[in-house]
Amino acid sequence: MINKKVPLDQIRWETCAVDEALAESIRKRGVAIAVKVNETEDGYVCVDGRKRLSACRMLAQEDQRFRAVPVMILNNFTKAGSAYWGNTQNRH
Repeated sequence: MINKKVPLDQIRWETCAVDEALAESIRKRGVAIAVKVNETEDGYVCVDGRKRLSACRMLAQEDQRFRAVPVMILNNFTKAGSAYWGNTQNRH
């Protein structure tokens, strides 16, 4: 898994209604839990976090800080070391 910030326009998701409490929390604290996405040839697809993304899209109209969100890329193992594949010295 790789964690990074990605612009909203690169993520595809099904937009949903935004709870005002969630929007207010994100406005004050930012996105605390990264949105889970899968990487595709033309961007990213949301796996978990469509409410957070929808809230950020709404908030981005008034504040550019919300135009990019932290994501956790679930299907990219390019930085997985040998420990990921079981070749590790630590056997406890």
